Amino acid sequence: MTLALTIATTDYDHFRDFRLGLVRAEGIDANWLTLGHHEIFSRFTFNREWDVSELSFAKFTAQVTRKDSDIIGLPVYASRLFRFSSFYANRKAGIKTAKDLRGKRVGVPEWAHTAAVYMRGWLMHEGGVSLSEIEWVQAGTNEAGRIEKVELSLPKGVRVTSAPDKTLSAMIASGELDCVIIARPPNSFREKHPDVVRLFPDYEALEHKYYQDSGVYPIMHVIAMRKAILDDQPWVARNLYNAFEESKRRSLERILDPAVSRYPVPWLTNYAVRMQQTFGGNLFPYGIEPNRPTLELFLRYAHEQGIAHRLAKPEEIFPSGIMASVKI
Repeated sequence: MTLALTIATTDYDHFRDFRLGLVRAEGIDANWLTLGHHEIFSRFTFNREWDVSELSFAKFTAQVTRKDSDIIGLPVYASRLFRFSSFYANRKAGIKTAKDLRGKRVGVPEWAHTAAVYMRGWLMHEGGVSLSEIEWVQAGTNEAGRIEKVELSLPKGVRVTSAPDKTLSAMIASGELDCVIIARPPNSFREKHPDVVRLFPDYEALEHKYYQDSGVYPIMHVIAMRKAILDDQPWVARNLYNAFEESKRRSLERILDPAVSRYPVPWLTNYAVRMQQTFGGNLFPYGIEPNRPTLELFLRYAHEQGIAHRLAKPEEIFPSGIMASVKI
């Protein structure tokens, strides 16, 4: 008899074979829902509408560090991206470096926005800018009405003002905001508004150096699950992990195949091979140990920024023993 679980994620190639049933998690019958990630985050955060869910790392961290939390994570990472490209400035604000953000008005879609957590942490620890030196504004990127989805305990001296009737895209274009930190480019940038520019136009070079210096490969979205599932079936976590791992292995095999162009992007395989070398042979690692620098840094940032309720260790946010060795 198999255990029926509902899983909700966005459509990722590295989940494809698991989602389509070409890879199976032993003992599990997966009912897979493919939805937009903002809808997934909201419905799981507020209502726990499915058993296993893609979730923003920031929102996950807030919920998993609650006292008697009802969720736990799998060390499976749906989305990973470097985020120096996420700073957009108004050309007239005179911002040339990170230190120029002191005293400025900076917008974020949510305080618990994973891309912003990484970049605010970088501002604090590498850019020499205290978060209390910035006037923070929260609003939807391209649609008004976006709200915070988790409780916050902001650091002393940090102030965030909500602008529910406005958008970050419009405010950065008009000069009402000096800068924004957003994972998704604002429409005003995409539509080439003359005053909306990237703060770091050479972001890719910065991101390569950031990885070389820190070993951090930023995790954006994780896989969370209802903890109660493991009460009677502790085997579920590792069996799910194994299926996600095999599905990812097949995805990378397709990308690295030199004989067939499986994706409509020229030189993609060549680029993937170069990136494989850059990342020490593992393009998209799951698990805890290969990701320890990233996990520890993000958990520290989330605690410092008033999102996590406590400073957690990586082992505390995943099921006990999830990465036990099974080698023979």
